Amino acid sequence: MQKKSHWETVYTTKESSDVSWFQPHAVTSLKFINRLNCEKSAAIIDVGGGASTLVDDLLLNGHTNVSVLDLSGAALATAKKRIGESSANVGWIEADITEVRLPKQQFDVWHDRAVFHFLTTPEERSAYIKNLLHALKPHGHIIIATFAEDGPEKCSGLPIVRYSAESLHAEFGEHFVLKEQRYETHTTPFATTQKFVYCHFVKAG
Repeated sequence: MQKKSHWETVYTTKESSDVSWFQPHAVTSLKFINRLNCEKSAAIIDVGGGASTLVDDLLLNGHTNVSVLDLSGAALATAKKRIGESSANVGWIEADITEVRLPKQQFDVWHDRAVFHFLTTPEERSAYIKNLLHALKPHGHIIIATFAEDGPEKCSGLPIVRYSAESLHAEFGEHFVLKEQRYETHTTPFATTQKFVYCHFVKAG
């Protein structure tokens, strides 16, 4: 409940464009997803999507089976309001990814920009990966971004874990094949910079 309270406070006291992780468009994530050449009906989940505009662009690109999961109901409400009537076509899940039980082999694509690096204990990371293994279809795709090794040590006042592509792959283990990696410098709304690493993994059959 402490984590949930933190994020509800963030999204009820700040505009979604006034947080360091804000992007007008999730350009890198969209490029990764577009290169998958998935069917428009493929099931995509944005874990920690909150108020992100990724869902807007996925819908505009014709994707018809999109879900957004976030711990903060206020963040999800912001996205719903922004999208308007189209929000009825999205699956909204208010939950903690380390605790929720998602349907078995439900998703073709699992996207996560900046949730996994908040999981600072082995138990939290194990629960996340167990959920991922359960909910992702065989040969499904994971597009995940965390702070890089030279990225910030905290975010929103909370400690994080920084990764290289190799150390991130080590966390996910033998169940996943690393297909692509990319390092990126994100410019925040406050004109500071944050270093991220993006990885594309494929789940083994």
